[in-house]
Amino acid sequence: MSPSRPPNHIPKPDPSLSPNHYPSLSVVIPMYREQDSVAPLIECIHQGLRDYPGRWELICVDDGSPDHTVAELRHAREQYGPHIHIIELQRNFGQTAAMQAGIDASRAELIATLDGDLQNDPADIPRMVSELLARDLDLLQGWRQDRQDAAISRKLPSRFANALIAKVTGIALHDYGCSLKIYRTAIIRQVRLYGDMHRFIPVWMAGVTLPSRIGETVVSHHARQFGQSNYGIGRTILVIIDLISAFFFLRYRARPGHFFGSIGLATGSLGGVMLSWLLAVKFLLGEDIGHRPMLMMAVLLILVGMQLITTGVIAEMLSRIFFQGNNGRNFVTRPYSSPQSDDGWHSNKESPL
Repeated sequence: MSPSRPPNHIPKPDPSLSPNHYPSLSVVIPMYREQDSVAPLIECIHQGLRDYPGRWELICVDDGSPDHTVAELRHAREQYGPHIHIIELQRNFGQTAAMQAGIDASRAELIATLDGDLQNDPADIPRMVSELLARDLDLLQGWRQDRQDAAISRKLPSRFANALIAKVTGIALHDYGCSLKIYRTAIIRQVRLYGDMHRFIPVWMAGVTLPSRIGETVVSHHARQFGQSNYGIGRTILVIIDLISAFFFLRYRARPGHFFGSIGLATGSLGGVMLSWLLAVKFLLGEDIGHRPMLMMAVLLILVGMQLITTGVIAEMLSRIFFQGNNGRNFVTRPYSSPQSDDGWHSNKESPL
């Protein structure tokens, strides 16, 4: 894992790159019940990106907000220009779905994601882009080193979850939960986000790129100004459940039979050893084993082992069907991505796009 940069290390944009050649940027923001945050957030983004050398666009995804979030976004678009794109989900699908919708709609070579609650600082984005390019990364994860949240309900479960994820996956990051991230579009589009996968994006990214191309950097963090957080200490339980799924798909997606089969063999072998011991006790020592709990336990372990092995075989068959539908490949290559059109962009330079 690439080490984090110190807060005072700010890579400068390459002066040899003109605005036409500097990577374009799509800023994706999922929003839900953030009507009071829209106006100051849009202003902060324009201030933070006022010196960005390339062209950029802002994609705001409203996740079925019942308040006036969409109305505020439309007002901001009228005020700032058509580089603000608004995507409205028909109902509340969750942060992961909203983030995926924004990624699908993006046209730039790089994607920046952040929350819409003003806790992430858009001024960090240009520096993070420069750092991602300088370190040749596919994902640069923000690290809220000085996190401005409640200690018990937010910081404590977050630290526990981060430590657990790093221990299980081997991807050592300090802050998986920070939404401020910079991606290479061609790489993140090889990952489909659903459920609550936004919590483990670095883990899922490790399935399509090298862990050495995933880094982190210290970013600013502010206290929430409006509304109330939807997350608390109860999220830790959900993180554990999601972590099991992430671990399975990361390690055994192409060979699920090894996962189920190894557990099944271990379970069945234990039952076989217990049953062999009971048979020796019966025929060599002449003792009655019919009422021993070990007999039932041994038979149960053997049956469970056979069930797990059978499940592994079925999982292998389904895996082969899946990869055959994916042109028989269980790998992905590094494609080249470029903007598809020239309209709806914002540029801080006078040169033509």
